[in-house]
Amino acid sequence: MSLGEHLRELRKRLVISAIAILVAAVAGFLLAPYVIDAIRVPINQIAEERNATIVYTTVTGAFDLRISIAVTIAIVIASPIWLYQVFAFLVPGLTQKEKRYTFGFFFSAVPLFFAGALAGWFVFPHMVLLLTSFSAEQEATYLDARVYYDFVIKLVLAIGIGFVLPVFLVLLNFVGVLSAASIIKGWRVAVLVITLFTALATPAADVISMFLLAIPMVVLYFSAWGVAWFHDRRVARRATELEESLAA
Repeated sequence: MSLGEHLRELRKRLVISAIAILVAAVAGFLLAPYVIDAIRVPINQIAEERNATIVYTTVTGAFDLRISIAVTIAIVIASPIWLYQVFAFLVPGLTQKEKRYTFGFFFSAVPLFFAGALAGWFVFPHMVLLLTSFSAEQEATYLDARVYYDFVIKLVLAIGIGFVLPVFLVLLNFVGVLSAASIIKGWRVAVLVITLFTALATPAADVISMFLLAIPMVVLYFSAWGVAWFHDRRVARRATELEESLAA
């Protein structure tokens, strides 16, 4: 296609994505109060022991927070549509082999991200209780609603991305940047980092939650090594066959 046709195609994909997000934002606005109630649960638990609440520091703070939550929900709900639009725009320019790799990584990364986000949602109340426990009992805990919401979203996204990282390890292996030997060589460091991360993300007394979060992340890491190992073996076998054929 010409440059003009590419730009028209891009505009078409962007318009479809924007409409999907806008429609989903209506549902997100209706669901926002339930999300606010859910993220308020750990604050209510803290309030049972000392003075703790979420505060709005501006007149429009409550409305702004509801809009932010609605947009976040909309992006999640409409993700199959706008991700498909991105994919549909890029695929025509890829080779058949690149398309096959892209399909595989795309359809494995998205479910893993959602699984990680769900794990982050499970962990965030424990994280809030842990971090606020450092204040003295006689001290009050007043959390700015916007800052608190940003903390929850960033934590959920961080764990979601953590679940997707093994996919990127496989991707780096497939493009020849990282070998399976390098991945398995650093397994001790990887397990240590995962354990420390999950220990920080869960209360010290809640060992079960720590293991429920750490075990799938470790399994995903070794799964990435397994896929990379099979790929390296196949590449080495093809290289050997090529050398034998050239020698013959």
